[in-house]
Amino acid sequence: MRFVPRGTLLNTATVIIGALIGCAIGQHIPITYQTVAMNGLGLITVALGLKMFLEAKHILIIAGAIVLGGMIGLALGLQVGIQNFADWAKHVFGGTDAGRFSEAVLTTSILFCVGPMTLLGCLQDGLEGKIDLIAIKSTMDGIAAIFFAAALGRGVLVTAGVVLVVQSTLTFLAKPLKPIASDQELLSEITGSGGVMLMGIGLGAGLLNIKEIPVATYLPALVLAPLGVVVMRKMKLRKAA
Repeated sequence: MRFVPRGTLLNTATVIIGALIGCAIGQHIPITYQTVAMNGLGLITVALGLKMFLEAKHILIIAGAIVLGGMIGLALGLQVGIQNFADWAKHVFGGTDAGRFSEAVLTTSILFCVGPMTLLGCLQDGLEGKIDLIAIKSTMDGIAAIFFAAALGRGVLVTAGVVLVVQSTLTFLAKPLKPIASDQELLSEITGSGGVMLMGIGLGAGLLNIKEIPVATYLPALVLAPLGVVVMRKMKLRKAA
């Protein structure tokens, strides 16, 4: 495996470029139009989350992962930790609305880093040296970054760093993670859990202003959902025996 994750570097660059363009555009958009744009992004975020959730094959596993993951996340203080990180990043990158800044970081981080294209693209890069899939993802992420940065501001720039860290890690761990990439059932549950969190973000105060949900608290569900599939399979094998 090569040391330099070319696909991840490309993806990081497109997010940065898209975020810079969006920030430049957003400065010239009146507040009333920004509100309309944020509501629109909220609707799209909910729709994307629903689409991802519908890819799940075991709704009960997703439900259990979300509930148990939320309890674990609350005990670990994940929401507070991410909020503190967002506050620190806000001071570094500048910004006036801490809530909107953290919403931008969390929304785009989940959007860009959760889903089959992220894992499959990173594994393709790490195992075969090909970046075809990540190149497609990079283009999509760059376009999305423009719209989210225009509505939510500089927090999207921080997401570029999240993309760099997460996808580089996945690329470097390509060999041990290869079995997950070939297991559609595991991928579906991870994607479904991410979809639930995206819907929570879309409904939140930063976008649709319907209900403030501490979405970061539920991040452990991304690990618990595939583990639930493994447990279910072992139980089936025992019954069969």
